[in-house]
Amino acid sequence: MRLRYLGYSVDTNTYVVQPPQGHQVVFVGDLCDRGPKNVEVLRLVMAMVKQGHAWCVAGNHDVKLLRYLRGAKVKVSHGLGTTIEQLATQGEEFIEQVKAFLDSLISHYVFDSGNLVIAHAGLIEKYQGRASQRVRNFCLYGDTTGETDEYGLPVRLPWANDYRGKAMVVYGHTPTPIVEDVNNTFCLDTGCVFGVLALESEPVDPRL
Repeated sequence: MRLRYLGYSVDTNTYVVQPPQGHQVVFVGDLCDRGPKNVEVLRLVMAMVKQGHAWCVAGNHDVKLLRYLRGAKVKVSHGLGTTIEQLATQGEEFIEQVKAFLDSLISHYVFDSGNLVIAHAGLIEKYQGRASQRVRNFCLYGDTTGETDEYGLPVRLPWANDYRGKAMVVYGHTPTPIVEDVNNTFCLDTGCVFGVLALESEPVDPRL
């Protein structure tokens, strides 16, 4: 578990977490559909947020799962089927807790007096600190053309290439072989769910 690598003490039976002094985790969303232990991830993140040891923003997979749990008709793809199967083994009380937690997740956080922004798929400067459906959609999906590719995925535009904001933007959503540093934006998604993981020897910006 990477949290232990970072100096966290994690009890996987009770989900009680002890962080290093002065540290907190910020999760960039997509807690579900991204691996073999969706229930465990949800329990851990929910517990850490409740204990005051973590922050979490919404990811597009989290929003889709919430819609499914509320009875909406959604396409069961890209890992959602695994999440549904695993949640089916849990009690109704936990399902209700998951629904309430996912519903509470906001689109993005602004930290350090506006110098740090955390969003699932990134965020351009004019949207930072604002709340609207347009802002939320950008945070969840990035800058898209409205079209889909041959795999049914949204066609995304490279918003970070034109970013010139003062805030460092840290996000995930789009897998890259290593942490991608473009114009003071950092994509942390190294695709470990697909069996790809950035080497520990790769340099990491000390500000992260």
